[in-house]
Amino acid sequence: MRETIPRQDTNSLNGSTHSYADNLEIDCLIIGAGFGGVYLLHHLRKMGYDCKIYEAGKDLGGVWYWNCYPGARVDSQVPVYEYSMPEVWKDWTWSEAYPGGEELRAYFKHVNKVLDIKKDVAFDSCVVDANFDQSAGKWIVRTEDGHTARSRFLILATGFAAKRHFPGWKGMGTFKGVMHHSSFWPSEGVDVKGKRVAVVGTGSTGVQITQETAKEAASVTVFQRTPNLALPMAQRALTKEQQDKKGYPELFSERMKNFAGFPYDFLKRNTLDDTPEQREAFYEKLWQAGGFGFWLANYQDLFFSDAANREAYNFWAKKTRARIQDPRKRDLLAPLEPIHPFGTKRPSLEQDYYEQFNNPNVDIVDLRSNPIKEFVPEGLITGDGKVHEFDVIALATGFDALTGGMKNMGLRSTSGETLSDTWKSGTWSYLGMTCHNYPNMFFLYGPQGPTAFANGPSCVEAQGDWIISAIAKIDREGIKSIVPTREAEEEWKRKVKDLNDKTLFPKAKSWYMGDNVPGKVREQLNFVGGLPLYREECERTLEGWKGFTVVSA
Repeated sequence: MRETIPRQDTNSLNGSTHSYADNLEIDCLIIGAGFGGVYLLHHLRKMGYDCKIYEAGKDLGGVWYWNCYPGARVDSQVPVYEYSMPEVWKDWTWSEAYPGGEELRAYFKHVNKVLDIKKDVAFDSCVVDANFDQSAGKWIVRTEDGHTARSRFLILATGFAAKRHFPGWKGMGTFKGVMHHSSFWPSEGVDVKGKRVAVVGTGSTGVQITQETAKEAASVTVFQRTPNLALPMAQRALTKEQQDKKGYPELFSERMKNFAGFPYDFLKRNTLDDTPEQREAFYEKLWQAGGFGFWLANYQDLFFSDAANREAYNFWAKKTRARIQDPRKRDLLAPLEPIHPFGTKRPSLEQDYYEQFNNPNVDIVDLRSNPIKEFVPEGLITGDGKVHEFDVIALATGFDALTGGMKNMGLRSTSGETLSDTWKSGTWSYLGMTCHNYPNMFFLYGPQGPTAFANGPSCVEAQGDWIISAIAKIDREGIKSIVPTREAEEEWKRKVKDLNDKTLFPKAKSWYMGDNVPGKVREQLNFVGGLPLYREECERTLEGWKGFTVVSA
């Protein structure tokens, strides 16, 4: 299998030429230069801390550095999907409600121009080993190219999609055409004009790649295991005049009061409290507005009642099936009987995904009844023995989400155990930000936080603010280190599980539950109680360091 890591121009020096790249002695080392890492670096620097970022890529942006595949686009509208810092947003305007990858990379260039981030970032720096020196009270971190850093605080801002998932199909390396994972797509693109293209997977990347390539390719064949219950994006162009900055401070404040950090929340009424006519009108209003409203501004019992959820699914299926002409494709893309409850797998936002299947050059293969057997030089073979020939294969096969990136960094506890071993039989954390036996280590936008049920900037600012407060409190009180107790981790794990067990989420096989990676423990990897409850839980712990063992300086 051929993989090409995107190479994009950057004005910054890479890690090998930075004067501080080797034998660093600093206060805070942050891993990752996406939304979370940049936010933490900026605010901790303002507080007087000596901070640096190790970033595996060649530029700022995190996932938006790597997402170069055709049609890459965010599924949260602006200005929700941007920093709340006035110095950043006051001189920035967007061209679309849902920006694409290129515009988001331009946004991070603007962020750097305003905040001067790159001077403290070592690019091309992939962490492979990290352990805490208890006598010195410092983390010793090593990179793949042999550089070392010693830091009082270690903050993992690698995000939930840092480790790509490649299903182990036989013969993948024999394919003679062009094949890339969606997050390894070359920045210069792939010419699909007149080519036979396969898209393996129907998550958000699969939907976006299909939409884009179907317009140019000779043919596109989508290999689907589970239909994506996608929602209309309702994309629209934005003028500068439409982006009224006067309302931004209130908007950014209000988003934190809602379940998922969006400017809307669930209707405080149950589905069956309304008449069928009232439900239809309410659903139609959400549908026409586009975006995640039909998912996250629906009736309050959507994720708790099978009957309520089925009403929402029936409306989704009716609206979607009406857009698909071919009966076979219609039944595969929008079946009358749901494979899982609506919204228990993250829906994608689409623009013309379903219409593409009305074209004769776009087809779909059902992997549930006819799975991929192996790859061959010409393409791939399905279980029925058919050889599907392609010129280009796009692997939209997702990620070892939430835990994979953290387990792949060589992190070791004070007992010498790797995090990969610590989490071998399940995930343990306190608050979705700290781990037992990992002193002064914090992480954000990862497991057991509100990650998948919040848009990125809202989540990283909520967690980032807590981490910043915790570090400031440590120094204010003359503390050497803090580490959560095992009991606190167990209590947090129970809380995550209990909240999840009250919902319909366990009924779906999803990356929320770790189901997409063979051998991964099945468990809810997200805090499903919403941002307001999560923030309350976290704030309480700072009073008296509830749940932490404190070592005085």
